[in-house]
Amino acid sequence: MRSIEWKHLKGLHQLYENGKTKLKILNNEYINLVLFKQKKLIKFQEGNHSVIMVTNKKRFADFYEHNYLKTYKYYDDFFADSGIENNAKKTFTEEDLKALVFIYYNREELRNNLTTQKKFSAQVFKYENSKYLENKPSLRNAVLQLLEIDEFPEVDPKNQQWRFIIDCLDPKFVVLCENLDCLKVPIEYQENNIELWYVGGNNTKPLIHISQDKLNLPIYYFCDWDYSGLSIYSQIKQIFKDKDKNIEIIQPFPNAKRLPVSVKHHKSKWKKADFSNLTKNHFTETQVELITDLISSDEWIEEESMDLIAIMKDKSIFNIS
Repeated sequence: MRSIEWKHLKGLHQLYENGKTKLKILNNEYINLVLFKQKKLIKFQEGNHSVIMVTNKKRFADFYEHNYLKTYKYYDDFFADSGIENNAKKTFTEEDLKALVFIYYNREELRNNLTTQKKFSAQVFKYENSKYLENKPSLRNAVLQLLEIDEFPEVDPKNQQWRFIIDCLDPKFVVLCENLDCLKVPIEYQENNIELWYVGGNNTKPLIHISQDKLNLPIYYFCDWDYSGLSIYSQIKQIFKDKDKNIEIIQPFPNAKRLPVSVKHHKSKWKKADFSNLTKNHFTETQVELITDLISSDEWIEEESMDLIAIMKDKSIFNIS
């Protein structure tokens, strides 16, 4: 889904169903530039700029069904199931919606291991700061409603013991994710027979207690290629080694987007030590070369910039039939 708020998605659905909408969807840059100006799929109603209409019902329907219909139904079902008020006044962003769905389907686990509001905000709303919920009261109220609590606790718990699992009917392999993002919109991973696990970033202790029957499938680790992500991978690799189970890291494509480690909101820095104090024998020769290059250029590769499904299907990287 292109980055649009729920109110914009509601407006597009009204256009799909009724051919017109009164919602102010043109204040979204993508809708204004692509649908209105470039593709000319929508226009103002003649003599009334408070109404937007489709220019060609079939062309608009084809575009909407291909790009947005599945996403709209996914979130519309969520609103119906969760009881969160569903109206076009909600300024929920795409990332807000993903997070709310994740909270709803994992509410019991989250509630039983609840952090303070600031820590919860920073953990679940990864791209925002710890005061994100504090500054969005409507979103905060929705989170409290989903968690079925009146307020967040005042102090941090000593231990987080999260382990979230996105099941699928016929998993071919398990991908253990450093970050929550893949688990927030799991449909495409389920459709590609990928079971997702998340254990809370640097908190690897829940993995120690995973029973042997959970380890029958191949397991891969999906993470940021920075010091923190690669260091956590080594911790996890050792945990699984003690269980006589191998785990492999998911390697980005050679043309993966790189970012400077100094980019805003990124806190993981390379260490001033040989191979950044990482365990070199946990990586293949090709991976060592990539990590060495990232260290020397002071760059990193973000997990969210990698296409997990495309990588898992690439037989040149993983020998997956």
